[in-house]
Amino acid sequence: MQPMLPKEKYFGQFELVHAFYGAMPTGVSVSETGRIFVCFPKWGDDVQFTVAEIVEGEMQPYPSLEINLVNFVSVQSIFADGRGILWVLDTGAPNFSEPIQGGAKLVAVDLSTNTIRRVYTFTEDVVLPTTYLNDVRLDFRVGRAGYAYITDSSSRGPGAIIVVDLENGNAFRRLNGAISTSPDPYFLPKVEGEILMNRNPDGSTSPFRLASDSLAISPDGKVLFYAPLTSRQLFSISTEALRDIRIQDMNLSQYVHYWGEKGASDGMITGANGTVYAGDYENNSIRKILPNGAMETIAHDPRILWPDTFSIGPDQYLYVIVNQLHRQARFHYGRDLREKPYSLLRMRIDEFPAPTFS
Repeated sequence: MQPMLPKEKYFGQFELVHAFYGAMPTGVSVSETGRIFVCFPKWGDDVQFTVAEIVEGEMQPYPSLEINLVNFVSVQSIFADGRGILWVLDTGAPNFSEPIQGGAKLVAVDLSTNTIRRVYTFTEDVVLPTTYLNDVRLDFRVGRAGYAYITDSSSRGPGAIIVVDLENGNAFRRLNGAISTSPDPYFLPKVEGEILMNRNPDGSTSPFRLASDSLAISPDGKVLFYAPLTSRQLFSISTEALRDIRIQDMNLSQYVHYWGEKGASDGMITGANGTVYAGDYENNSIRKILPNGAMETIAHDPRILWPDTFSIGPDQYLYVIVNQLHRQARFHYGRDLREKPYSLLRMRIDEFPAPTFS
């Protein structure tokens, strides 16, 4: 009789919130009243609506099918701000194309009326032909109407953090092409035991490189945490320095703080206690980084096949989209290796989301 050999240990208690049998989701956000919103960028799947709400276990286009078809192009990220607004980040770039004219935008949707309150578009010096808007965080304690911070996770141009004054819509790029917002040139991602790289149907290959992606903001709004997608490093910067245009961008890197390796993450979020939660897509894991820099793996589970976006609900659960991004056809010579369903999971963390206002 063959002996039972030791096996890798898995841990972390998850609940399945929703199983997706259609298009692949990327974003999730839970409102202050517990409403759950998800988004589906147009990466090649049959996306019938790019923003949805999960209502009694069913997907409903949000705020309506008409607005999805007329106003949204390809939404990568959504963020419920705790004040009754869902912020929708539209890449305007289906299939990672150059953003279409006026397509890249930040849209504020009123959750009480389910209508668009305001649309922020960007000038050509902010959204470049190479730009891919990836994630957004907000703070309403500065300025007259608050500020938004957006990552540009470009695969073929400079990464950056885009700062938006929500009063007048003025936006500008910061840390443009800086080391901290750029892919790590020495990083070789390995997922499910295999090297992750672009593998084309014609047999050609190229390195997988994506710039600044992961994004989280401290509970007081004073520190922005960020990381390139193809990197294991975590960085932060004072939001005051980001907003201060008197500091030339070429000098801004001296305000960047390096936190060390946290694992290669896609999604990232901050709790009310200042804890940063980040995925580790190489190791099917979720980590937390405490304000003192101490790090702990809180979940390691074979079902965490590419943890994408995080959200913390008013129920003190951490919600995570798991979407098998690394199994897409573009990484496997045109063969789609994803297995449905994709999932929305949650685990209890006993921490509320970081506030965006006083």
